Amino acid sequence: MNRLLKKLEKIGRDPKVTAKAVGLRYVADSTPGYTRKKSGKGWTYLDADGKTVKDKELIERFNKLVIPPAYTNVWMSPYDNGHLQFTGIDAAGRKQYRYHTYWNKIRNQSKYHRLQTFAAHLPAIRQQVDKDLARKNLDHEKVVALVVRLMELTSIRVGNESYKKLYGSFGLTTLMDRHVKIEGSNLNFEFKGKKGVMHKVALQSKKLAKLVKQCRDIPGKELFQFYNDDHERCTIGSGDINNYLKAITGEDFTAKDFRTWAGSVSALYAFKEAGEFSTISECKKKIVSVLDDVAINLGNTRTVCKKYYVHPTVIKSYEEGTIFKYISKLDGDKDVKSSELNIAEMALLKILENEKLAEAS
Repeated sequence: MNRLLKKLEKIGRDPKVTAKAVGLRYVADSTPGYTRKKSGKGWTYLDADGKTVKDKELIERFNKLVIPPAYTNVWMSPYDNGHLQFTGIDAAGRKQYRYHTYWNKIRNQSKYHRLQTFAAHLPAIRQQVDKDLARKNLDHEKVVALVVRLMELTSIRVGNESYKKLYGSFGLTTLMDRHVKIEGSNLNFEFKGKKGVMHKVALQSKKLAKLVKQCRDIPGKELFQFYNDDHERCTIGSGDINNYLKAITGEDFTAKDFRTWAGSVSALYAFKEAGEFSTISECKKKIVSVLDDVAINLGNTRTVCKKYYVHPTVIKSYEEGTIFKYISKLDGDKDVKSSELNIAEMALLKILENEKLAEAS
């Protein structure tokens, strides 16, 4: 593990260290800052004492934040190098946060570079999931393990109650019975996900189909339920998934780590299919095609996949032509047949270990 990776892992664990690493000041919106009030067609900015801001540089900084007019209860950082630049409540009543560009970049970078740590723990996660799926009763551990396995195989987002209530959008933990059709060993999920995007995801597994059916057969509208020791019906949430992963690994892994891993592995198969290129123009076109392919698998846009879900070193290794020595043995079989990393996953790990780590764009 190289020095950059170790440094990024350390940075990623401590937000204050993260901010300092890129010349920023860690600040919370509980700190006295600035606010605004409507003034004609524009805004008047006020300091923590309610006095009108007249400093031209401050006014220019606040204007450049381009805070949406609909936002209320706006707080603006007292520091131009604050890691958090402003917060506000949007029209839907949600609290929104806008961070400094440098903060977003370093957090994204540290997230990518912990993939190697995630890969090291992945076999143990899979082993524990297998063990819990073999439990006799359909209890909490078994249902959480089921969701983790589905999360890995389908790359469906984990979901949370707030999105379900606010937007009627769903993820694995919030799916309802109506969102899945089971025909023998075939599972077909159909639901509205984040940003209103409709998802249709198919999976074939006799074992998992049987377990999902057992969950669906429990009375109630929620899909993933279980009975506790008092024979009371209970549901699970995203917090259960995160706690389960931490109990196995001792790390703060989340569902997003699975999606980032899946996106990067998926890109390897797509690059293998794309093949080599002769010109820079052809290279760019093939990268776009690969990102589109990954986007379909994850239910995201090409831009989001490039920014968050495909490791920049994978793309860089394709541009430099070094990727092919790692992916030459890949075939069409993408299944994970054991707890150990498969060929594509091992290829990804070797790329991250051997190639010069690229920065996220």
